[in-house]
Amino acid sequence: MFSHVTLGTNDWDQARPFWMAVMEALGHPILFKRDGGIAFGEATGPKTFVGPTFDGEPARPGNGVHIAYIVKSRAVVDAFHAAAMANGGSDEGEPGLRPHYHPSYYGAYVRDPDGNKLQAVCHSSER
Repeated sequence: MFSHVTLGTNDWDQARPFWMAVMEALGHPILFKRDGGIAFGEATGPKTFVGPTFDGEPARPGNGVHIAYIVKSRAVVDAFHAAAMANGGSDEGEPGLRPHYHPSYYGAYVRDPDGNKLQAVCHSSER
């Protein structure tokens, strides 16, 4: 459904360790680097761009907006959360089941150093 998402940062040097660790945990490769930012993903697949805003105004997280990355295992959800916490992220919901969505919904929520809300979610019934 989506080609890519773009998230702003006001301080790439501060945000870089977070994004490098989180995307490595999720298995998303670096597509290319640019001044003050980076792109993760595949050229013909889904991508995440992180960098300064195009209009030069300060980056601000959207109220009510979050990006959810689908992953293949609960272990990846756990690794995503641990990487975020160890690299300047803040907790918005520890890894765990959210059965109010469906019985196998396992997710974790974090914020990056700029306040963007991210999630990793696994829909597998693995135990």
